[in-house]
Amino acid sequence: MSAVAEREPASPRPRPRKRESALRKTMKEGLWDNNPIFRQVLGICSALAVTNLVLNTAVMCLALTWTTALSCLTVSLLRDWTPHRIRMMVQTLIIAFYVILVDLALKAYWPEMSRSLGPYVGLIITNCIIMGRCEAFARSNSPGMSFLDGLFSGLGYSFVLLMVAVLRELLGMGSILGVPVPYFSTAWDKWIIMVMPPGAFFTLACLIWIFRSIRSGEEEKSA
Repeated sequence: MSAVAEREPASPRPRPRKRESALRKTMKEGLWDNNPIFRQVLGICSALAVTNLVLNTAVMCLALTWTTALSCLTVSLLRDWTPHRIRMMVQTLIIAFYVILVDLALKAYWPEMSRSLGPYVGLIITNCIIMGRCEAFARSNSPGMSFLDGLFSGLGYSFVLLMVAVLRELLGMGSILGVPVPYFSTAWDKWIIMVMPPGAFFTLACLIWIFRSIRSGEEEKSA
């Protein structure tokens, strides 16, 4: 009898790894690839209005990140019960609810900051970043991913605003968070224009130019 060679069972083919997990992709989209200011050029009004002081900017960033994350979460939770025709009105009401909470909290516990920010806290309701994420992502994704998308979109926005604020306060006042910085508070000839609206335009334009240059270099390498 001829011996029958035993065949070894074929080893299962390794599953192709996904290049990026959903979480990592959401983080990268919000912070870098689809940054609200660098990539989409949204939310420019507050980027230019409140970035003369780092503290004011930090409070505005927290307010917008809170509103974006919770608004996206709420829109996602209610997406199956929201009629398509009135979805924009529902989203606006949801955003307004969270903005009002922030505004009332500032007026109650930090009135000085509320007066410093003026109408810009209320104008978060009309910020295109929040409505854009609610409409583009939260309406068609799970609540958890929608919350993370809103969170990282807000953090991406905050990243840009804080960079602008640090440069403006440092070069215009010689301080950061009101604390004098060596050399900039003494020997540096302060650029008063940096704490004025033209300084915000100039700083933001330079940062967008740097970002676009880096992005174009990355795209050329990946091509």
